[in-house]
Amino acid sequence: MPITTTRRRLLAGSAAALALPAFVRAQGAVKPRLTAISQWSAGSDGAAITALGKKFEEKGGVWQHSPVPGFTTEMMNKLRAQIIAGDPPACSQLKGPEIAAWSKIAPTVDLDAVVAAADYEKVVAPDLAKLHKPTGKWIALPLQIYSTNMLFLSKRALDKAKADKPPVTWADFNALAEKMKTNGVTYPVGNGGTRADDGQKFEASLAGISPAVYRSAIMNLDKKALEGPEVKAAFAQMRKLTEWMDPNVGAQPYATNLKRFIDGDMGMLIMGGWAQGVLKNAGFRLDDFIIAPGPSDNGKPVFLLNADAFIFWQRKEADLQAGQMLMAQLVMDPAIQTMYSQITGSIPVRTDVDLSGEGWSDGQRTTAAALKNAMGNNQAVLSLAHNMAQENGLTAAMIDVFTEYAKNKTIKPEEAVARLADAVEGAR
Repeated sequence: MPITTTRRRLLAGSAAALALPAFVRAQGAVKPRLTAISQWSAGSDGAAITALGKKFEEKGGVWQHSPVPGFTTEMMNKLRAQIIAGDPPACSQLKGPEIAAWSKIAPTVDLDAVVAAADYEKVVAPDLAKLHKPTGKWIALPLQIYSTNMLFLSKRALDKAKADKPPVTWADFNALAEKMKTNGVTYPVGNGGTRADDGQKFEASLAGISPAVYRSAIMNLDKKALEGPEVKAAFAQMRKLTEWMDPNVGAQPYATNLKRFIDGDMGMLIMGGWAQGVLKNAGFRLDDFIIAPGPSDNGKPVFLLNADAFIFWQRKEADLQAGQMLMAQLVMDPAIQTMYSQITGSIPVRTDVDLSGEGWSDGQRTTAAALKNAMGNNQAVLSLAHNMAQENGLTAAMIDVFTEYAKNKTIKPEEAVARLADAVEGAR
């Protein structure tokens, strides 16, 4: 999403990360208090952060969470305002490359001691750990993981199409969509029309065609890859997705049409695992739909990784310092990650959490297996649509291209390729 602060201004006036006093001493001296901001205010996300707050209070802390409804931009605007005023929250939602960028405008907390005490680094995927320790010291903690290209299939829509297996490749997906359309499924694809949805349609298309090219073009911004045939093919696949969608969706979020999805009027969603939590929170049954890895043309799961995290900002108050240490301990706790993921539909960051027991869906087990498989085959890449692959300003410039392409059917795939390359060059 666009933000008013330029990257140059954001990086100006950088301050080194500062360490907290020993957390044992801080916690023993005062009642822990935590001021926190996030965009999570409603639905499964709101329920999960509220549950985390209750756990914080059960441990003797004072929980002061200030949600900022909307997409990331609104939350970042509030965070920026508080930092400029010299009053940053004790912790805030932040993720991906933004952790490194924002850590240079205000001092952050050195979490190495509490991370070491929890032995946390051993159970976090190495690439994910790097994002949260940009200068070598932990300053943020990942809480949950989603794949943004999981495929949700309505069982009623599958029954209409007389199909019983999720598609594996894009050719399979396209054939199933046509079969659904022929057999009474009004809209084979049910994604929404927000900017994040537009970004997901493109990133799922390209990563499914070639995760290697996705890494080169989207994560490394290689000009040759950005202008290559795979990116053109991704725009062509994205156009197919938009043609199978309700043209009246406009800027509505995908969740607006979940009942139509369950009823079989819409057939498939390409969405993050959070959709499971939203569906469950809305009262729908888990056996009304199937969750599978998104289409991959080489037959091996591709995992577009999105991870939510908290960054910890330096505060002088002893009660806030104690609250930060308590919060860090809770975020890393396998029981807390289990609770959080079972509410939201994510999978835990900790790779040692057992998902075989009650409370986990087959979809979450599928997602966890897909991540393990993708990591083993070098097919785990970072989501662009959800600010993991690039900083916010560059992401916004690229999504502008996807959104215009999704809304304007006269733009040809080759024209979109050129516009994307120009957008990247202009935003760098």
